[in-house]
Amino acid sequence: MELTSVLTFLENRAILVTGATGFLAKVFVEKILRVQPNVKKLYLLLRAQDNNAALQRFNTEAVAKDLFKLLREKYGANLNTLISQRTTIIPGDITCENLGVKDSNLLDEMWKEVEVVVNLAATTNFDERYDVALGLNTFGAIHVLNFAKKCSKLKVLLHVSTAYVSGEKTGLILETPYNLGETLNGTSGLDIDTEKKVMEETLKQLRLEVTSTFQDPFPGWVEGIRTIDSLAVGYGKGKLTCFLGDPDAIIDLIPADLVVNAMIVTMVAHADQRGTQTIYHVGSSVSNPVEFTPIQLYAFRYFKAHPWIDKQGKPVIVGNVNVLSSMDSFRRYMALHYLLPLKGLEIVNTLLCQFFQAKYLELDRKIKFVMRLIDLYRPYLFFKGIYDDMNTEKLRRAAEESGIEIDVFNFNPKCVDWEDYFMNTHLPGVVKYVFK
Repeated sequence: MELTSVLTFLENRAILVTGATGFLAKVFVEKILRVQPNVKKLYLLLRAQDNNAALQRFNTEAVAKDLFKLLREKYGANLNTLISQRTTIIPGDITCENLGVKDSNLLDEMWKEVEVVVNLAATTNFDERYDVALGLNTFGAIHVLNFAKKCSKLKVLLHVSTAYVSGEKTGLILETPYNLGETLNGTSGLDIDTEKKVMEETLKQLRLEVTSTFQDPFPGWVEGIRTIDSLAVGYGKGKLTCFLGDPDAIIDLIPADLVVNAMIVTMVAHADQRGTQTIYHVGSSVSNPVEFTPIQLYAFRYFKAHPWIDKQGKPVIVGNVNVLSSMDSFRRYMALHYLLPLKGLEIVNTLLCQFFQAKYLELDRKIKFVMRLIDLYRPYLFFKGIYDDMNTEKLRRAAEESGIEIDVFNFNPKCVDWEDYFMNTHLPGVVKYVFK
């Protein structure tokens, strides 16, 4: 595998990015604009009703964030000019044909100009409605593929997905693609069109019965609550006293900028390789594994030294978290600490005023909510797989041997010192950008 200069490849290149206001997409866009401002055009597709709404959303959810502060420092008042010259913000929807783009002239322009398609539009909500998840993550990917086939200058289609498309597999998970019709349990015959029909019929029936409507620029930047960050937030605020999971489990973590760097190098490596398909696991569970127990220790040390100040201006004192290793032990813990006291309270409900009854019901709802989350996250809390990264390592070595700008596009997980990363980068970033 021979690679040419990444910066040269990006120069004067037209790139379509879907899900442009998503977490990884924003890191990707910022990186391109910062290291190669002479990119020809970044077509940025995002959900919005019209052009004005799309532009406002991109400015609010991307450009205005601290993520773009290095670009603001570099270009000052000229940043808006750079963005207007190098980007086209497009209202669209990957669940629709032609990605929901209504402007026929813009469609023709994109089909003539786009050379790289990067699909980052997806839902990673673990509790997503099935029809929404199917529309975005399955049929959305098909629509992106069909759109890419219409791009006359296309060099590469890069699809980015969470590693958990592997389901609950155990052991070493290889970087191999799934074939059409193949299922996670090894059986064949999965027909996605039949699945769609079943979903649509079920949704139609539900609508008849339901009355209500459905509604790298610098270290440490993070947005929203990632899976592991929900634990950090709960723990740092003193709300997490127990946790369900395997203390010895390997947690596959990877900083977002390393993922984006791998994406960009992949684009260069596979340009013009039509008819090929390569899977890259950008993770750490093989190359630089970290177990849950050290992460728990890092959190304890950090919040002990830098306690969160609550609304009353008082520091929150954190302690050791009781880690429960099975669903049975978690249910026993909840019963002992919460459910049994609630049942005892229920006996004397008639003697309590309405205020205490309301508090009882509120606590009962919170417990049920926690139990729901635990059931939902169970497959991830006890995940027994590790992700092979041989392809990714070969790509990294090829990049290094080719002498490309590996210092600018580093994606080697071995360079991460997890203790230093958590203590001095990630946890301070979570406190700054996520804690409310």
